[in-house]
Amino acid sequence: MGRPPHPPKQASTAEAPSSRCASDDVGKNDEGAALAVDGLSKTFGSGEEAVTAVEDVSFAVEPGEVVGLLGPNGAGKTTTIKSILGLVVPDTGDVRIQGIDVSDRPRRAYEHVDAMLEGARNDYWRLTVRENLRYFAAIRGHDPDTLDERHTELLAALEIEAKADTQVRDLSRGMKQKVSLASVLASDVSVAFLDEPTLGLDIESSMTIRRELVRLAEERDLTLLVSSHDMDVIEAVCDRVIIMNDGRIIVDDTVQNLLEEFETTGYRVTARDIADTTIDTLCADFDVTAVERLGDRTAFEVAADSATFYRLMDRLEAADVQLAGVETVQPDLDEVFLEVTGNGHGTNGAVSPVGGGRPES
Repeated sequence: MGRPPHPPKQASTAEAPSSRCASDDVGKNDEGAALAVDGLSKTFGSGEEAVTAVEDVSFAVEPGEVVGLLGPNGAGKTTTIKSILGLVVPDTGDVRIQGIDVSDRPRRAYEHVDAMLEGARNDYWRLTVRENLRYFAAIRGHDPDTLDERHTELLAALEIEAKADTQVRDLSRGMKQKVSLASVLASDVSVAFLDEPTLGLDIESSMTIRRELVRLAEERDLTLLVSSHDMDVIEAVCDRVIIMNDGRIIVDDTVQNLLEEFETTGYRVTARDIADTTIDTLCADFDVTAVERLGDRTAFEVAADSATFYRLMDRLEAADVQLAGVETVQPDLDEVFLEVTGNGHGTNGAVSPVGGGRPES
C-alpha cells in the first residue's frame, strides 16, 4: 500500500546545494547546452543596507528541455531571469546561450532568445494580432512574409485565428495573454523565457497553452524556462524544476523524481457523526491534517503506511464511527514546493506529506 513518509533530501538555504542539484556540475558538462548559467550573483545596495538577491546560481538547460523556475516571492527568480537576459548586470557569473558568452557577444547571443515578461504588456494594443506577430518577427531581423505560414499555424494552435485581424486592445485579458505568447514564438528563437504564461486564462485556454508548449518543445527543439505560480502548469509541461529560496537554488531535479521522492501513502477519510473528542484523539495519535466539517460528515487526511492505516481503521471501528468513504490521496507539485521551501505545515507545525494533494481516481 505504499511506503511511509520520509524526509526530503533538499539542500537547506544555509548550505550549498545537495548532490540532487544538477547545477553542481555546471561549467564542467554544459557543452551543447542551450542555456548555461554559472556562478551568478547579484547584490543590491551596499553596507548594512545591502540585499543579496541572487547568490552563486548555476544551472544548464539542454535543447528542447522545459524547465520550471519556482520560488516564493523574493526568492531571486526575477533577478536571475533579468540577469540572464541582460536587463540586470550581475556582480559575478557567466551566462552562455547556445555556447555564446553574453558578455563577449551579446547581440549574437540574444538573437537566439525571446521572453514574455509581465504578460499582455508585451504587445502593442493598437496593432492587430497578426501585425504584432509580424512586428516582433521583423525587429528580430526576420522577413515577416517568410513566416506567414508559421504565424497562421501558431494562431490556430492557440485558438486565436478568428481574432487575427482584431486590435489587441479589443481582446479579453485571456486572449491578450495568448497574443503575448504568440509574439514570443513568432520568430525562429531557440530559447524562450515565459513568466506566468497562463495568467488570466480559463481552464480550457490554459490546457491549450500547455499542449502547444509541449508540442513546440518536442517538434522545434525549443528550450523553455517557465516561471509560474500555477503548479499544475509546471507539472504538465516541465521536464525539470529548479526551486529557489533566499537567492539560492535549493532543488534542481526532474518533476518525476520530485514526485516519486515525496510520494507517500495518504488517505482522505470521510465519516458520519464523528465526535470532536474522537477527532482530537486521532490528531494526537496519527498524522491527521485538513480536518473539514461537511454537515453531519467530517473529512480528514492522514499519512500512513499499511500497518498504521489498519490501526486507524480499528480505532474508528472501536469508536463506532460510520465511514462514508476512504480514498487515496496522491501528492502533487504544490505539496513538493511547499515542503522544500519550508512553507507547508500541518496542524502540529510539521510538514504535511499529503494535505493539498489530489484524490486518486
